[in-house]
Amino acid sequence: MLIHSASQLLTLAGGPQRGHDLGRLGIIPNGAVVFRDQTILAVGPTAELRQAYPNEPCLDASDKVVMPGFVDPHTHAIWVGDRAAEFEMRLQGKSYMEILAAGGGILSTVHATRTASLGKMMAETRPRLWNMFNFGTTTAEVKTGYGLRAAVELRMLQALLALNAEGPLELGFTFLGAHAIPPEYNQCPDEYVDVMCETILPILLEWWPHHAPDFHLPFVDVFCERGAFSLEHSRRLLSRAKELGFPTKIHADEFENLGGASLAAEIGSASADHLVKTSIEDITTLGKSNTVAVALPCTPFGLSEHLYTPAQAILDAGGILALATDLNPGTAWCENMQFSIALACRYMRLTPAQAIAAATINSAQAIHMADRVGSLEPGKQADLLMLHVADYRHLGYRFGSNLVQTVVKKGRIYPV
Repeated sequence: MLIHSASQLLTLAGGPQRGHDLGRLGIIPNGAVVFRDQTILAVGPTAELRQAYPNEPCLDASDKVVMPGFVDPHTHAIWVGDRAAEFEMRLQGKSYMEILAAGGGILSTVHATRTASLGKMMAETRPRLWNMFNFGTTTAEVKTGYGLRAAVELRMLQALLALNAEGPLELGFTFLGAHAIPPEYNQCPDEYVDVMCETILPILLEWWPHHAPDFHLPFVDVFCERGAFSLEHSRRLLSRAKELGFPTKIHADEFENLGGASLAAEIGSASADHLVKTSIEDITTLGKSNTVAVALPCTPFGLSEHLYTPAQAILDAGGILALATDLNPGTAWCENMQFSIALACRYMRLTPAQAIAAATINSAQAIHMADRVGSLEPGKQADLLMLHVADYRHLGYRFGSNLVQTVVKKGRIYPV
């Protein structure tokens, strides 16, 4: 297939973008892209590619932006039930941590998910994945974390593997058994950390190759926050995961600055996510590392908070900044990366170009997939979008509507 005559072809070529280099879109006016068998063969000016590939089936992209599919590097897309009642409680003045302490929050979703069958999990998750895809997300990380027991966490992974096989949305996998202290360990969190390190992670290590032989080991993540896992708990968990060969991630500094971002840089984690209350010292440490700073602007928006990830400080420090939705039932039921971009432009002061780069090539880096997705370059996977606008700046400028006209995933065309 030759997609030609794009008003702007955004290649995002050249790999992840650090610091104030963020925003290199690699625009080719009147651009074209050729792909076969799921793989991009060439990108360039339309005239050159039409001459070089005269016999290719063609798709006219006149007056349209063509760009890489969005990569959402932080979601909790698999869960059962909803938390609409808690939304009302927050409007009445209860804080997120107060709701959690009262047995709500994550723990209410844990209760619903623990009792759900594999089929129930898949049935409730599948529509969310399709919504993400229709809004232009072609690759997404999805975390477990609403089981907090080995059997349920593995059932969630089994559901995700089956949903990934269904497609078309391609999933990356993260094990978040340390999302919250399980209610049965409420008075002894140290004991749960022991169980995670000495029992659950080894079980996962043995389970994975039998159920997912074609995939790398999943990420292991931890919610480092007061009321969840302390910095020392997080260090133990991530160090043990690394020792067993798992790549790691961390939820850090959503509500308090505990030092999780610096821990992620020290451990060599793929990403540190949230980073709302991160100190300048931690940002400086993060900026000197290859750990990606993943901002989740839908979350403070969903909580009616006024503080967002300090993007400009991260860029000043030379960090690698990415964007995600944080799709979850409690604080950010949002499947739309376009809305995350719009929020980042308004509350993190990113330009549309910077937000697009953060939502494509840098977000691919956050899940160790930048070698395959996140940009339009020869040899990469044919994952791309056609927008029904002629100027990329409409992403960020507009919100509440879907600018995606067509999604191409692994070379297959899906009209929206």
